Amino acid sequence: MGYEMMQKYREHYLETQVQTASPQELVLMLYDSAIKQGRIACRAIEKKEYEKSHLALVRMQDILRALIDGLDHTIPLAQNLYALYDFMFQELVAANTKKDVQKVENILELLVDLRETWAQAIERYRQEKPSASTFS
Repeated sequence: MGYEMMQKYREHYLETQVQTASPQELVLMLYDSAIKQGRIACRAIEKKEYEKSHLALVRMQDILRALIDGLDHTIPLAQNLYALYDFMFQELVAANTKKDVQKVENILELLVDLRETWAQAIERYRQEKPSASTFS
C-alpha cells in the first residue's frame, strides 16, 4: 500500500472518529492533539527547526481557541477553564516568538494534567450513568 493510500485511509479514519465521538470525547481528542503538537514543537525547537515548531505551536493555539469556543459559560468551572486556556494561549505565543522550549514544556504539563482529569471524569460519568435497562 502506497503512502498516499495510507494517508487517505488515516484521514478517513480520523474523520469517522470525530463524527462519531461524543462531545466529551471530542474534548479528549483536542487535548491529545494539543499534546502531540506540543511534543513536536519541543523537538523542533531543540533541533532549531523553527518553521516546524512554529506550525506546531500555531496548531496548539488553534486547539486552545477551539477549547475556549466550546466552553459552556453557564457552568461555573467554565470561567476558570477560560482563564487557564487563555493563559496557555498567551504562553504559546511567547514561546513561539522566543523559541522557548521551557514554556512549551510547562504548557504540556498543564495539558497532560487536564487530559488525565478529563479522561477520569468521562470514565466516572460512564460508571455512574444509569443504563437504559434501569428505566424499564
